[in-house]
Amino acid sequence: MKITSLGYLRLESPEAKEWSTFGPEVLGLAVSEDPLGRDGTVALTNDDRPGRIVISEGRHNRLQRMGWEVPGADDLALAVEELERAGVAVRRATAEQCAAARVRDLVGFTDPAGFAHEVFYGQLVVPGSFRPGRAMSGFVTGAQGLGHIVLMVPDLAESLEFYRTVLGFKVSDEIDMGGERLVFLHVNPRHHTLAVAGVPGMRGLHHLMLQVGSVDDVGMAYDLCLDRKIPIAMTLGRHTNDRMLSFYLRSPSGFEIEYGWGADTVDEDQWVVTHMRSPSIWGHRPGDAPPPGCLEPGAGSRSS
Repeated sequence: MKITSLGYLRLESPEAKEWSTFGPEVLGLAVSEDPLGRDGTVALTNDDRPGRIVISEGRHNRLQRMGWEVPGADDLALAVEELERAGVAVRRATAEQCAAARVRDLVGFTDPAGFAHEVFYGQLVVPGSFRPGRAMSGFVTGAQGLGHIVLMVPDLAESLEFYRTVLGFKVSDEIDMGGERLVFLHVNPRHHTLAVAGVPGMRGLHHLMLQVGSVDDVGMAYDLCLDRKIPIAMTLGRHTNDRMLSFYLRSPSGFEIEYGWGADTVDEDQWVVTHMRSPSIWGHRPGDAPPPGCLEPGAGSRSS
């Protein structure tokens, strides 16, 4: 399958309306118009593609679905063939669903952990439209997509097999953490677009990473969080694998936002997989945020 990037996220949260200020004022995201005009729904973006992140009001904090981009209609047709050949049930979207997603066409399916996915092509672009919600340099998107996500899955081996052999992700590297593995995967030059960790019996979104254009953007956001008493999940630090300088803040919807700068990219011709024993070179110490709140029972029960 020829997935090129993470295109969008759809989330549910009882605190959805909080994102109308948290998104632009804290993260610097731009507010997008919701094409369905729904009350209690906030649409945001970090570039010229409106509505990359949509949070709708609901009873629980949960990841509703994630959207993966392919280059065109032929690639979407091939993706459907590959999914069906792997025994995955594919749901074809209606014209109304495609319009709401701001894409030309999409299909949906569910992975072994129970996460809902969509594969699409033809996402709406409005050149020159992005205006950050506060003063900052902007975000790193383009061919690297929205950012990266880290998922907690009930059966790490099963999910890795699915993401690698069915969806076509490639392993970047791994980190050993307290006897567990965190595996990082890429589909474009971004060091990882997806990472997965095993949490027996559970699934959920651990964090979304937004990469900014300047180290000062990170520092100013950190000060802003301290001034507003926004819970910090991990302090400023630098990761061992992608070398990103970042901190983690708790979003209104229970998952974390990694706000970072300066990540390494993958050169596919020269890249080799390595593993590490620590996630950070320095920093990333635990902050004052409560435990993760974007978890739900998963489909499996093993981690490997």
